[in-house]
Amino acid sequence: MNHHHLSNIRLVVNMEIITDIAILCQFLKTGSSSITILILNKGLKRQVKLRTEKLNSANVQLKTEIAEREQAEEALRESEGRFRAAFDSAKDCVLIWDKDYNYLYANQSAIDHFGTTPDKVIGRNIRDGLGQTPYFMTLWMSRIDKVFETGKVLRVQDEQEMMGRLYYTDSIISPIYALNEAVSSVCVVYRDVTELKKTEIALSQEKERLLVTLRSIGDGVITTDTKGRITLINKIAEKLTGWTQVEAYERDIKDVFNIINVKTGQQCENTVEKVLKAKSVVEPSNYTNLIARDGTERMIANSGAPIFNINSEIIGVVLVFRDVTEKNKIETQLQQAQKMESIGTLAGGIAHDFNNILFPIVGHTEMLIEDFLEDSPYRDSLNEIYTAGLRARELVQQILAFSRQQKNEIKRIKIQPIFREALKMIRSTISTTIDINQNIDTECSAINADPIQIHQIIMNLAINAFHAMEDDGGTLTASLKEVELGEPDLINPDMKPGNYAHLVVADTGIGIDKDVKEKIFDPFFTTKKEGKGTGMGLSVVHGIVTSMGGAIQVYSKLGKGTQFNLYFPVEKNVSEDQKSQAEEPFRRGTEQILLVDDEESIIKMEKRMLERWGYHITPHTSSIEALETFRSTPDKFDLVITDMAMPAMPGNKLSAELIKIRPDIPILLCTGYSEKFSEEKVLSVGIKGFLFKPIMMKDLSKKMRDVLVK
Repeated sequence: MNHHHLSNIRLVVNMEIITDIAILCQFLKTGSSSITILILNKGLKRQVKLRTEKLNSANVQLKTEIAEREQAEEALRESEGRFRAAFDSAKDCVLIWDKDYNYLYANQSAIDHFGTTPDKVIGRNIRDGLGQTPYFMTLWMSRIDKVFETGKVLRVQDEQEMMGRLYYTDSIISPIYALNEAVSSVCVVYRDVTELKKTEIALSQEKERLLVTLRSIGDGVITTDTKGRITLINKIAEKLTGWTQVEAYERDIKDVFNIINVKTGQQCENTVEKVLKAKSVVEPSNYTNLIARDGTERMIANSGAPIFNINSEIIGVVLVFRDVTEKNKIETQLQQAQKMESIGTLAGGIAHDFNNILFPIVGHTEMLIEDFLEDSPYRDSLNEIYTAGLRARELVQQILAFSRQQKNEIKRIKIQPIFREALKMIRSTISTTIDINQNIDTECSAINADPIQIHQIIMNLAINAFHAMEDDGGTLTASLKEVELGEPDLINPDMKPGNYAHLVVADTGIGIDKDVKEKIFDPFFTTKKEGKGTGMGLSVVHGIVTSMGGAIQVYSKLGKGTQFNLYFPVEKNVSEDQKSQAEEPFRRGTEQILLVDDEESIIKMEKRMLERWGYHITPHTSSIEALETFRSTPDKFDLVITDMAMPAMPGNKLSAELIKIRPDIPILLCTGYSEKFSEEKVLSVGIKGFLFKPIMMKDLSKKMRDVLVK
């Protein structure tokens, strides 16, 4: 057979007989005639048979495997269905992502959480967004990457805003492994804990508010259990008791909250026990002192109340208390101020009446002194009367200053007469067991000050000295001299080198303790017994002295006594100025004067005095009559002098009516005192001048001429 004829033969073989065919073809190409088609057929049949048997066996095995696989797949589908049903019915949200952040699975809770449908989640990529912010998507992609890389479970808690709503979630991210043990996907199970978180936040905020309130409240707060053991103490309570929270915890309340009755000094009944007995709020006595850990006593206002649980059972007691020491001092001072105000009102009224009595005495005395020659036997007596009148005038000014019805008047003054006058007053009021030694230099220069304040300083220091010696007696030493202080001698930085009036008040009393000495100038500080002082005296002295550019020093030794040294800058040219003013002659005139005062004695004295100076006087004791006189002849008068306090129409209202009739009329207003009117105020309403009674002749003369010239 020619090998070209074999090209039309179609053979069906499998891969296992290719080798035999290759051999066959090789023989055919050689053109060997010894090989026949029969041999080929026989070989092929044998091979086909063998291969067919193998194929049949393989087919049987394959069918078995396919059946087993179908059973396994069915079991898997059933298992998957069970798990899917479990996941879909779970309240927690379940998501599965692949490595490329594609959603492979989302249970119904997750779908509901997203507010969408499964087809809009499954197969989508996390980058597509389901209401999350870009930041949140990036955050979750990094978490997925981390689980793929590490194969470890990751737990996270998030606060996220999605679709306009704030969510809080608690998530567990777990790896899902393939058969080759590689992470094939990531499963996250997360729970929406928004409501729980909001509740926690609300509770936390409420707790914080309570803690802040407890810390910042101005009252001390202590809580105890029913056995009186402390469970909580706030910062104010720590400060007032001297015990910290750590130190006080579980201590008996009696150890920490030690209170006594202010009046009796006896221990007060335990507040916790009182509350537990009463089963209601209790408020102990207002006169209660708390003794701190270091022994310090503070007056407190306190109350206690039971703490109930939800079953209305008492589980503890809360004590609330506050330091009222300063409040009590202020209330005491207010009561004192009210007393002083009442006394001041009375003193002001007395001063007014006294001035009206004193004015004609001083005025007539001045005129009599003018009438008698220097060598008259009556001149000395008249001078004594006049001097007494001046002293009485100064006393009235002190009363007015005491009643705060006369403002401070800063002027150049000599301290000597004020010092002597104050010591005379002190001598008449203190015990005879106390001697007063005074050494007042008459050559000491004057100072620039308010005489009333200087008097107040001396009185306060002298009274302090008296209190220091009132039990055992002693010696009060008062001295005044002029000293020169250089730069090294200055006591405080506000002082300047120069001459100072050095005023000393010393005693041989009990002395002042070093610790107490540091506080003596503090307002309201006092070591005196109740009713002996308010603690304001030395603080007032210190304030006056420093405001004048001066200084104050204190030397004291327990059992030996105390010495106060005061320094006031002097004014060298004062005496000459005062002398020139004193020697200034009375100014005379011929003008028409309308004189108004409801006191007959004052009207007579003033009329006589003014007529001596050449003036023409129209007197009236009624302001209504004076107004009618002026209304009928307003151009007649050159000046009106009127009293302030008058019945029917006081001087200020009379002046207003006169100015309405004639706006250019000069008016002088005189008063014994006025708590409502000052010189600035009366000048602002058109009154030209203002004088305090009793008025000295030279003062009245000068003021009249000044007003008339203007």
